[in-house]
Amino acid sequence: MILHASAVPLYHKEEINKAFKDMYPEYLVEPMRAELANVGFQELKTAADVDSAISAEGTVFVVVNSVCGCAAANARPAAKIAAANAKHPDKLVTVFAGMEKEAVDKARSYMMPFPPSSPAMALFKDGKLVHMIERHQIEGRPAQMIADSLIGAFDQYC
Repeated sequence: MILHASAVPLYHKEEINKAFKDMYPEYLVEPMRAELANVGFQELKTAADVDSAISAEGTVFVVVNSVCGCAAANARPAAKIAAANAKHPDKLVTVFAGMEKEAVDKARSYMMPFPPSSPAMALFKDGKLVHMIERHQIEGRPAQMIADSLIGAFDQYC
């Protein structure tokens, strides 16, 4: 028997939405979050957090984190290497694709005209996008090559 959504009482809809608001269980993504948090990245979990971070004066490096293999093998290691550079952004922040949808959508809105992609990395200066690395530039590339691109941008804008 298939129920139409309108047949489900409102309180059940709210419970269902709350239970399935994230694509992955937290225990699965926690180590992936920690990999960046442990080197100084601040996690942004709301649209307001994203607005506050990106619109601030100075430089902000945003990593759209992901559970995919290229995030594990290439993106997070590259972000950590670049963040250790002598010249680095004022703020290091991250949002997690498939988790806090509102925050991820807001971050991606600042990355326009680039299409949504995860993982992805963006550097902002005074609220303006100045450097972008999309998933297709991450897949199949060594972390050091990606980090070198980021370091070049950090040296130029930070």
